[in-house]
Amino acid sequence: MMTRRSALLLLGTAAALPALLAAPRGAASTDLAARAGAFIEERGNQVIGIVNGNGGTDAKRDAVAKVLREAVDVQGVAQFVLGRHWRTASEAQRREYLSLFEETLVRNLSARFGELRGVTFNVGRKQMASETEAVVSTTVSRPNNPDVMLDWRVADVGGAPKIVDVVAEGSSLRITQRSEYAAVVQRGGGMDGLLRAMRQQLAQLESQERR
Repeated sequence: MMTRRSALLLLGTAAALPALLAAPRGAASTDLAARAGAFIEERGNQVIGIVNGNGGTDAKRDAVAKVLREAVDVQGVAQFVLGRHWRTASEAQRREYLSLFEETLVRNLSARFGELRGVTFNVGRKQMASETEAVVSTTVSRPNNPDVMLDWRVADVGGAPKIVDVVAEGSSLRITQRSEYAAVVQRGGGMDGLLRAMRQQLAQLESQERR
């Protein structure tokens, strides 16, 4: 289920909410864009500090995974990716899907930290992509590799900025994953087929981590 495009895409306060909602639209947009930029810079520096720091592979992976769980709006992204199939899924299927989606997403991202050793990144333009989402452009530099341009879409979730999408080479992670999951549902026995495929993928990731 993890295509080359998906793999490439992966390479990468409630107190303030009343004031934000009360502000004029222009002020709210400026505020979210600015907070999104600071948020991406802070989380990026956290990950880079872990990747380039001391410690074993397992400890680093766990530390990166913790940052990701806090930074990404996992449930929002998961529901978007599942699309219309979310409405027809049973409560049990939804619970398992959300659990599998979070584990798969976080493990895929955190497992790639080894590829980023020696990495640096710079935050560029910060602007509103829509009325509810800001986009933060970053340049990721790796030794002996071309720079990678990544755009991070950030939304205000429960009064705090959260990552809701990553765009690389013009391709959106959540849209790409939505297309891939829809294809699995259509050809693999509906929601149960998707869950089976996700269990298999997670088992493969766990196996790779043990090597």
